[in-house]
Amino acid sequence: MNKSGDVVGPVIGYVPGAFDLFHVGHLNALRQARQWCDVLVAGVVADEVCVETKGVLPTVPLAERLEIVEAIGIVDAVYAESTADKTDSWRDVGFHRIFKGDDWQGTAKGRRLEEQMAALGVEVTYFPYTLQTSSTALRKALAHRGASSA
Repeated sequence: MNKSGDVVGPVIGYVPGAFDLFHVGHLNALRQARQWCDVLVAGVVADEVCVETKGVLPTVPLAERLEIVEAIGIVDAVYAESTADKTDSWRDVGFHRIFKGDDWQGTAKGRRLEEQMAALGVEVTYFPYTLQTSSTALRKALAHRGASSA
């Protein structure tokens, strides 16, 4: 950054997520984020962090989720998030902009993230959350399908 706080050089964007049961909502988020930065890094949340923050163990192991997100060709790099604290990710990645679904906007967790990132000079950008397709919805559908076939 220069003296006025403007980014000098490429803008690094960061999209954190579990990216479990990869679906069109994940694809949409990554595609949208790609338009807002020069370098895009996907932060793939470790299994234990998913359990800590969402109360759910991912279906797909971390190594495979990292490989899937990297292989689709939208991101420049992937990063395994080993803590829920985005400041730790920022220290390792050095991003200027972080992207979240708009389901976070106006919530307590969204405001905490905005405050935390503002202190680091990082902009929080929200994108429309894909309500009809989420890993939670997919898990429920699979559980229902499994229960009805038993």
